[in-house]
Amino acid sequence: MGKTWSPQFLARSIAVLVLITVPFGWFGEMYVPNLMIVAHDPGATANNVLQHQTLFRLGLAAYTVEGLCDATLTALLYLLVKPAGRELALIALLMRIVSTAAFAASEFFFFAALPMLRADYMTPFPHDQISALALFFLRLYGTAGSIPTLFYGVAWILIGRLMFTSGYLPRWLGALMAFAGLSMATGMLLIIALPAYTSSYFLLPMIAGMLLLALWLLFKGVDVAVWQKRTLPMQLPSGRA
Repeated sequence: MGKTWSPQFLARSIAVLVLITVPFGWFGEMYVPNLMIVAHDPGATANNVLQHQTLFRLGLAAYTVEGLCDATLTALLYLLVKPAGRELALIALLMRIVSTAAFAASEFFFFAALPMLRADYMTPFPHDQISALALFFLRLYGTAGSIPTLFYGVAWILIGRLMFTSGYLPRWLGALMAFAGLSMATGMLLIIALPAYTSSYFLLPMIAGMLLLALWLLFKGVDVAVWQKRTLPMQLPSGRA
């Protein structure tokens, strides 16, 4: 049987992946879409996409890197918090799987805008209609992505709680990540139910929390002695009836 990964290896692997995920996710999910989309102006949006095709594709490539890292983080975070509560860790794992897979599907709406504007078979349609349809798909990407991101926020509430009670991670870090998850989930719920009250400020706690989490895990890691104490009951063979 192969040797299991140490808690410090898990911690530092998570830290590295988070430090990759944050800038790549910001570029692919926020910077490029905000640069391309002009609200209520399909013509300007279409011109932005066509004039910056390389940047548009780089945005999708950046998301792909972020998505790969996030999928790996899903497994590593489960292993990190599992000793603190296997049942809640499993629920958080499933929440993150749903979030990552569903958000990846919503990215197809974003990327569809470019081939739609360039396709020769779309020439029978007026350019204004094609531009409007491209803007619709770009806006649909943002709306469709809010539901998976809601799952993402709920997962972090659970992970934050497990960090808070684990004993091998600082309680303040767990509280911060749970609050960040709650803030993100609230922001996504407002997009769905009360879009007039949405704000990007709901995302700020998550950005700050992810960076602090990465720095702590990279330079401090976990309390190995407490980790081993929490994992010992999981390693003992169960009794027979």
